[in-house]
Amino acid sequence: MAILEIKHVSKFFGGLAANSDVSFEINPGMIMGLIGPNGAGKTTLFNCITGYYPPSKGEVIFDGRRMNGLQPDKVCKLGMARTWQKVRPLAKMSVVDNVMVGALCRTNSLKLAREMAMEQVRVVRLEHRSNFLAGGLPIGERKKLEVARVLATQPKLLLLDEVMGGLNPAESEEIIQLILDIRKLGITQMVIEHDMKAIMRISDRIVVLNSGEKLAEGTPDEIVNNPEVVAAYLGSE
Repeated sequence: MAILEIKHVSKFFGGLAANSDVSFEINPGMIMGLIGPNGAGKTTLFNCITGYYPPSKGEVIFDGRRMNGLQPDKVCKLGMARTWQKVRPLAKMSVVDNVMVGALCRTNSLKLAREMAMEQVRVVRLEHRSNFLAGGLPIGERKKLEVARVLATQPKLLLLDEVMGGLNPAESEEIIQLILDIRKLGITQMVIEHDMKAIMRISDRIVVLNSGEKLAEGTPDEIVNNPEVVAAYLGSE
């Protein structure tokens, strides 16, 4: 049974269709890549999935439950969490305190929240920074902190929005390994990414959006050899 079912989802802003009739499924434990040119509607779709925007049409089914109309905090408590393109840590709080914010989704105990937070700080390999002020972290470590914070909510499904954006090759490689480590924890993931080499390495399947519509879906090999996908990225004569 699919953990996430996107059924004919559309999102309109006035007369503009940011997403139009998008459908696909994600099975438990897999990594689904979501790619497309700038303005293809990828982040809008994430917003519809996680409750920040209500879909104008269609259904979002998570773990057998219809999610339409649920607020983001409720979606998170049901087991679906996301990161954001622009990381905004609580700059004057420590790394571990930032991650505790996520853990407090699951417990009212500060002691237990701290223990849960430290566990995720170790997962993202930031334990040496646990008492460091988040505002002083370089971008690569801020990205890891963002992942740790959402992991602390104990998600079944994790949505990563350009978590490698702005990173150098060495930092991107660390994030790739982190994504693969998260998979070993049994957490299903959906990843928006512009780095095609990275998305091909980590994804079991890939959905391609173009102008708000689903252009293609398939394995990495099928996607990279799809002429319509190549034309969407490189332009066609």
